[in-house]
Amino acid sequence: MEGDKYLQEFLVDTSMFNSIVLGHLLPSNWWVTLPHFLQTWLRNYIAGTLLYFISGFLWCFYIYYLKRNVYVPKDTIPSNRAMLLQIYVAMKAMPWYTLLPTVSEYMIENGWTKCFSSISEIGWFAYIIYFPIYLVIVEFGIYWMHRELHDIKPLYKYLHATHHIYNKQNTLSPFAGLAFHPVDGILQAVPHVIALFLVPTHFRSHVALLFIEAIWTANIHDCIHANLWPVMGAGYHTIHHTTYKHNYGHYTIWMDWMLGTLRDPEDDSCQRAQKVQ
Repeated sequence: MEGDKYLQEFLVDTSMFNSIVLGHLLPSNWWVTLPHFLQTWLRNYIAGTLLYFISGFLWCFYIYYLKRNVYVPKDTIPSNRAMLLQIYVAMKAMPWYTLLPTVSEYMIENGWTKCFSSISEIGWFAYIIYFPIYLVIVEFGIYWMHRELHDIKPLYKYLHATHHIYNKQNTLSPFAGLAFHPVDGILQAVPHVIALFLVPTHFRSHVALLFIEAIWTANIHDCIHANLWPVMGAGYHTIHHTTYKHNYGHYTIWMDWMLGTLRDPEDDSCQRAQKVQ
């Protein structure tokens, strides 16, 4: 009985999220009669789509128009056609992408994971310990998932190649961040869910991180090298799109550094400059 009461706290949270998103964007008779699982999926789909478009358009407007030729040279700005194709691919996959957080929330609500509802349950000290461990598991998992999507040829051919048609600076844009085959996109996000079974995780932090992914992936596809160690920024990820065998990491360069797949944009620039000379 006590366990059921505790799990009810997760259900209260997800119901609140559903009400905030769906209640403000849709007539109530469109969604209140739906089963809770479908309400959650609909909320994730709408929120994910809005986040993708708002972050993508604002990012592109800033770097391609307000700061034209400051961050990205004119001849490397992707065409509208390229960006529209990226949007088309992402939108085809979005209904499937948003199943993952929906399923993860279902598992949390049913007590299958190590999630906890409130930081006050374990204290800030424990939270500060657990959260980096969660991120390390996610980083490790995404690195190997990404690398195997390249190394296992059928996975690359039938899944990951969809994303790698954007293999030059003038074809990459923030909109390319979610332009994946849906199975590919889900596989690369699965470590976020696996981590829930391995380390105590704050529920709202988990949900927030899954949606922050949309902003992060927009960032690493804008081709602007921020040079902020040890972050796996766009400079590193642009190299990944041109060589296909370097910089598989997600948030940081540590996994690539440890396993010998790191290629630094600064070194790359120096080599190109020497060739020009």
